[in-house]
Amino acid sequence: MKPFNHLNYRHLTVLMIGCLLQLHVAAQSAYATVYPGNWWAGMQYNKLQLLIKGGYDGFSSETVRINYPGITLTGVHKVQNGKYLLADISITAAAKPGIPAIEFISNGKAHAVQWPLKPRRKGNGTSYAKGVTSADFIYLLMPDRFSNGDTANDRVPGMRDQSLNRDSIFLRHGGDLQGVINHLDYLQQLGVTTVWMTPVIENDMPNRTEHGYAFTNHYSIEPRLGGADAYLRLSDSLHARGMKLIQDAVYNHVGLYHFLVQDPPAPDWLHQWPKYTQTSFKDQPVFDPHGAAADKKITTDGWFTPEMPDLNQQNPYVANFLIQHAIWSVEQFGVDGWRIDTYIYNDLPFMNRCNQALIKEYPRMTMFGEAWVGSTANQAYFAANTIQTPFKSNLQGVVDFQCNFNGINAALAGDATDGVFKLYNTLSNDFLYVNPMRNVVFLDNHDMSRFYSQVKENVARQKAGIGWLLTARGIPQMYYGTEILMKGISNPDGWVRLDFPGGFPGDARSAFTGAGLSDDEKAVQQYTRTLANYRKNSPALTNGQLMQYLPDNGLYVYFRYTSTQTIMCILNATDQTRSFAFADYAERTKGFTKVKDVLNNNLFNMQPTNDIPAQTILIYELQR
Repeated sequence: MKPFNHLNYRHLTVLMIGCLLQLHVAAQSAYATVYPGNWWAGMQYNKLQLLIKGGYDGFSSETVRINYPGITLTGVHKVQNGKYLLADISITAAAKPGIPAIEFISNGKAHAVQWPLKPRRKGNGTSYAKGVTSADFIYLLMPDRFSNGDTANDRVPGMRDQSLNRDSIFLRHGGDLQGVINHLDYLQQLGVTTVWMTPVIENDMPNRTEHGYAFTNHYSIEPRLGGADAYLRLSDSLHARGMKLIQDAVYNHVGLYHFLVQDPPAPDWLHQWPKYTQTSFKDQPVFDPHGAAADKKITTDGWFTPEMPDLNQQNPYVANFLIQHAIWSVEQFGVDGWRIDTYIYNDLPFMNRCNQALIKEYPRMTMFGEAWVGSTANQAYFAANTIQTPFKSNLQGVVDFQCNFNGINAALAGDATDGVFKLYNTLSNDFLYVNPMRNVVFLDNHDMSRFYSQVKENVARQKAGIGWLLTARGIPQMYYGTEILMKGISNPDGWVRLDFPGGFPGDARSAFTGAGLSDDEKAVQQYTRTLANYRKNSPALTNGQLMQYLPDNGLYVYFRYTSTQTIMCILNATDQTRSFAFADYAERTKGFTKVKDVLNNNLFNMQPTNDIPAQTILIYELQR
């Protein structure tokens, strides 16, 4: 995520103490609220630190008591704010599912909060927490802009942002999780295996709440998206189809109106500065062997925006709160993988600890981080890599901005010859990663100009980009609407976050039914559908190795292959028809005599010379 337009927050100059809306999934009574609000019997993560918020300043002086077989209270911590306590508990293997009571005793009086201990989900790694791999095809969507399946939740009384205006690019439009559920047929038929949504956690900010990146309560699912029940229905619906769910994690910051900001347990839960200090958005100080500590501190501890205070992950209480929430989310909602926002600004040792905790509990869990940086080496530093540095990241993969900026974008939106070589060169640096197949490749996203606009609304180049996306090494991710030529320049970002046609009542056009779409839009949609569904059953494209040849003046040839299948891809990024010969790539073509065009299923004999039209990618399955 990149910083969003500040103009909508120009009236927020001080922290305002607001009411905490009790819309969250937390154990609560009129007396106290416990985070997390429940746990599960039989978890490996069985030593918890409960954050407990009471209703008055002297709450921290109360005695805490838990009397439940298998649960032991091992410690109680006071913090500066007298409304809070932190209670350490241990849950042994003997603890059975039930409803323990956490009691708070003061002046001989006891108040109890019920804290459910649930039975665990079944199917860890098989029906949920399955991980996302190169065999998957991720579809990124913004729930508020994809489809409105329940107009009753368009506005929720008591929430600060009551906007609802589809004519504005910055206000809420009413899309929700039921809208996603309603169109899973469309996504599955498109070839999608995995849904990644921008954050679904409560975002009770005054405005610009459509994107979801400023949490105000970790344990509440955004009620205008349908709340926890709708999120669970979506997860269950995806899993029933054999599909997967990625949750968007934001560890680095929260929204200004988060209860931990409005009424913090202690000042050191946030990074505090004598005056407002924003991150420099420079990644180099994090790893620069010659860098200044002051520069690194600004990068990692500076606030993302004035409306997004920076969490102090070096505070052990904060770290525990965030890690427990991540594990809780997987078990509660059946999350399969994580996309981690603004990875480079987090405390990296904390991130290693968080990633490891998830993997220990869910061995097949996968995570990839946003690393919007300036070079391949910079990017690799934040992932599991082969570089000898004092800090070693355990992040499995990154959102591969280098394969975008210095890759497919350069090849198809810039000078063909230079751009295609940049794509080749970027992939030649894959030796820096422990496993580059875990990187997520993409054409565009919610923070960038749409690819169709980047290629000057050239349909042929759009199709070539999609062809590359679905044949490249790594995990392909498509932003909603790319398959129907949605366009927009990210200045401001609202123009790349427009509504998906057909997802809202009264839409004259529908990408779901094809009504009102142009011939070009239908053609690109079908192109995506054909290639993505072919990819599902192609061992070469889902798990094969990559071999690439030096480009020849804008002509780029690469292969994806296994012992049982070979796919040859020829990308002509130039504006002229080019010719190529299979014999020039004998290392991979030797022994094959026939070619099947993957996109039209035509089978033909190999010819000595072959033409490829301008701005085109050919995708051939080689046969003997």
